[in-house]
Amino acid sequence: MEYGERRSEWTSGSHHDVRIDPFVSEFDMGLAQPLSRSVRLNGYATCLRLEQVYWNILTDMARENCCSVSALLSHVDREVHLRHGGVKNFSGLVRVVCVVHSQK
Repeated sequence: MEYGERRSEWTSGSHHDVRIDPFVSEFDMGLAQPLSRSVRLNGYATCLRLEQVYWNILTDMARENCCSVSALLSHVDREVHLRHGGVKNFSGLVRVVCVVHSQK
């Protein structure tokens, strides 16, 4: 099936009904806004762009660990290099770390 065919299916109403609406009445679209912040990862300044909801989770994680967000991210960066030789998409890794933390 071609992309255009699938797209026309979606627009023609051939979709599955969602039983649990992910957009709860008090859903804050501001949490989906990307925000770039300068952070220091193991002494190197860099810019990290994440949605506000992830910055909120990182702030909570840092508070739980009695450290700064930069220190927390430096730990993630250092550990991924030591355990796995690095990662191509650090922002993606941070998002996954936040989701896994939130699932606990």
